Amino acid sequence: MTHASVQRPGFVKPLSLARPLGLVAALLAGLPAVADFPAVGGPLPPAIAPMLGAPTLAAQQIVLDSAFLAGYSWRNLGPDRGGRSIATSGVVGRPQEAYFGATGGGLWKTTNGGEDWFPVTDFQINSASVGAVAVAETDPDLVFIGMGETCIRGNILPGDGVYRSRDAGATWEHIGFSESHGISTIRIHPTDPDIVYVASFGKYGVPSEERGVFKSTDGGDTWERILFRDARTGAIDIALDRNDPNVIYAALWQAFRKEYTMSSGGPGSGMFKSVDGGDTWTEITRNPGMPAQGVVGKIGLAVSTANSNRVYALFEHDDGGLFRSDDGGDSWELINDERRIRQRAFYYTHVYADHHDEDVVYVQNTSFFRSTDGGATYEVINNGTHGDFHDFWIDPDDPAHVVVANDGGGAVSFTTGSEWTDQEFSTAQFYHGVTTAHIPWHICGSQQDNSTLCLPSDWNRGRFEAAMAGGRDDAADAGAHGGVPAGARAPAITRGSMDVHYRAGGGEPGYIAPDPKDLDVFFSGTNNGRYLDRFNRRLGTSREVNPYPWFYSGEPAIDMVERWQWTFPIIFSPIDPNTLYTASNRLWRTTDGGNNWERLSDDLTRAEPMTLGHSGGPITGDMNGPEVYATIFAVGPGKVDIDVIWTGSDDGLVHVTRDGGASWTNVTPPDMPDFGRVSLIDASAFDAGRAYVSARLPLLDDFRPHIWKTDDYGAIWTRIVNGIRDDAYVNSVREDPNREGLLYAGTNHGVYVTFDGGGWWQELNPGLPDMPVTDVIPEHDELAMASHGRGFWVLDNVGPLREYRPGMLDGDVVMFEPAPAYRSANGAVISWWVGE
Repeated sequence: MTHASVQRPGFVKPLSLARPLGLVAALLAGLPAVADFPAVGGPLPPAIAPMLGAPTLAAQQIVLDSAFLAGYSWRNLGPDRGGRSIATSGVVGRPQEAYFGATGGGLWKTTNGGEDWFPVTDFQINSASVGAVAVAETDPDLVFIGMGETCIRGNILPGDGVYRSRDAGATWEHIGFSESHGISTIRIHPTDPDIVYVASFGKYGVPSEERGVFKSTDGGDTWERILFRDARTGAIDIALDRNDPNVIYAALWQAFRKEYTMSSGGPGSGMFKSVDGGDTWTEITRNPGMPAQGVVGKIGLAVSTANSNRVYALFEHDDGGLFRSDDGGDSWELINDERRIRQRAFYYTHVYADHHDEDVVYVQNTSFFRSTDGGATYEVINNGTHGDFHDFWIDPDDPAHVVVANDGGGAVSFTTGSEWTDQEFSTAQFYHGVTTAHIPWHICGSQQDNSTLCLPSDWNRGRFEAAMAGGRDDAADAGAHGGVPAGARAPAITRGSMDVHYRAGGGEPGYIAPDPKDLDVFFSGTNNGRYLDRFNRRLGTSREVNPYPWFYSGEPAIDMVERWQWTFPIIFSPIDPNTLYTASNRLWRTTDGGNNWERLSDDLTRAEPMTLGHSGGPITGDMNGPEVYATIFAVGPGKVDIDVIWTGSDDGLVHVTRDGGASWTNVTPPDMPDFGRVSLIDASAFDAGRAYVSARLPLLDDFRPHIWKTDDYGAIWTRIVNGIRDDAYVNSVREDPNREGLLYAGTNHGVYVTFDGGGWWQELNPGLPDMPVTDVIPEHDELAMASHGRGFWVLDNVGPLREYRPGMLDGDVVMFEPAPAYRSANGAVISWWVGE
């Protein structure tokens, strides 16, 4: 397929050439004025629709021709603002090399000391969340990564085991642990790279057997479990004595994270020591100096190379803190119990010992702490890098050379943390995406542990098209990277994105609703559902416009008058630009910009008592927005009838009103899984009674895709997931407003498309590595996509995709209808197909 962009009458610029053709000219005369075009996301007006066509669905299964699909590639917009990482490693003997694992973005590598980073696992691994990294000291080309997160926050991403590279990250092979959702730690013997240890957390929310400490003596080909407590207890940390690698310390952790609660600590948690390479173990949890009674939670361990008898343990307990042993764990002393080094223990609890000075120890929490007196006092060494720290590597040859992982990604220091390299790479985690009415449109989202952010959809389009056209001849290289030439890959394509970004008010976790009447006004949520912000970008002003203002933290959901989720919905009516909806456990509506609110419903959730209690215990409570349950998680305003509104709760209920909220009907699909989190509801633009619902519940060990369709206001539901891989749980489903039956699904493993209303789905991932997709939005002639680990993406020129039907490529030449063009934007795009 070939595309051409017409900038002015009689001039054509080729964009991407799958089969070269001669030049094509097109006139832009007669195009509608900008004001005549539809609002974002709405159907095209009658005068425009015929230009795109609105074909009627054929009754047969539609499968995209692979050669047709090869004419497409997703384009990464950025931003170059790093997202969360919980795994990192340097490389002994190669100080310019390092790795960090992105949670949702794969493994990244630097070869110039952290100045630039690039992904090395794209198109080679089957999950995107890296939770552990290890590089062999005596074979720097040997790299292991463990998948899945074990800092068990509410939106953790599961993995699929352990991968190995023998060529410094160029190629990868899967070597086990498919039944574990999270690999906590990987340690390699310092002199024998065939000996490898893995700490496996196991499954997040249910008992499982692939837990504990495992050992390989053949470089990862086979594994033996050498330490195990029970099916509810996983391994969280391993520390090797580099002076005598047969001496091993390990920590087990009884913990779980379900959709509606979490727990850190229990009788399974404990510390163990082996002096024979893991053949036998001695429990040292209650050795003298440690708390003699009480529940034990998460434990971090470190042993000093400077003195093998010096061992540190960061210990979650009511009387916990940093403990120190000077006799190899036989006895202990509590050195520091400050809350700042042990708060929110399930998310942190990381300690590291220097190789050259036994009194130098590092502790990670919201800040990064360094002690030079054995842990008694600390200095903060954040020094400009991001906060929320999760992993650390110290060069055994140079203690000033360190690598850190935090909620901004990986960073390198050659000055013991007095300064850090920038974290400018596209690994941002977005909870949702939304497009604006700008021409060209912008995409906005709230980034995990950062701010809201918007980018123009076309800011790097020219660079991408030039790279794609120029790189097509490099077939071998491009083929190894999903068909994407080097110049069109990260980081080359996203460099400069932060120069064109802007904020949309609000904060880290929420929805964003651009005001349809004013391009500079945004409504956005912020931390813990505490308030809804009306932000005016032009004036630089913010105003709190909550329906129910209440600053909460630490309260169980059952005590809240209104239960607000971390990512509570905020969405405008597609019909009335004055009507804005938001939701707690009830639905709210404003028609005057948030000055006044009307409650449209009673509680539309199950609100079962067992899901509304305290979370985070039994030691350290954690009751913030992610732990507030029994809330409305999705709102789907009608696109045909303004009185039709759909809601979906995080505990598995779907409701609909047909009278603007005066009455509600529970229309939950009968096969909705128990406590399924309704991730999105999209009302149809073609039929008032039609809607699409997606749900997910991976924290209850259900990774299956869940999508339903109704044509009669929820009286009958049809499950529509044929073709989606069995472990691709669904974050969003959306209908294309320009072709009836054309749907898109954002899953934990990329994007899917169906042409027949869900009868058959197929992947729509050209040039897209495996990643969790949180939203897919059809906008004008493109698809916008938000991911939870690789930023924003765009699929350009989807007009031919909308027209696609079986047999249409059988002829010699096919010309596709051009999409409406804007004089102020990128001109017209003309696409054609030439047969073999």
